[in-house]
Amino acid sequence: MSDAVTPEADAPVEPPEAEPTPAAPAATGVAEASDGQDVRENPRKVREGVVISIAMDKTAVVESVDRVRHRRYAKTVQRSTKLFAHDEANDAKLGDRVRIQETRPLSKKKRWRLVEIIERAR
Repeated sequence: MSDAVTPEADAPVEPPEAEPTPAAPAATGVAEASDGQDVRENPRKVREGVVISIAMDKTAVVESVDRVRHRRYAKTVQRSTKLFAHDEANDAKLGDRVRIQETRPLSKKKRWRLVEIIERAR
């Protein structure tokens, strides 16, 4: 046996580098996509409806009509809902067909924002 010491044995031993753990998605529910665009785990709801009131400042009341099937009679029934939407520029007019999107609570009843005006009233 030889008493020769190898150069690797005298070199100081460094701990292996720990790989960074991926950060958990933010509490807001928004994750980062590979192309840098935000992607929600649960996308926000989008509805279409007709503006039925513009009496308030920066708010439009939109009536959204849903067609649902009656459970017992299997007939299609229309159900309408009034939704209060934020309209920053007061663009919407009475009778306009608009698209609104769900958002954080903006006031006591306002939980939607105006995305676009699909068709102007005649």
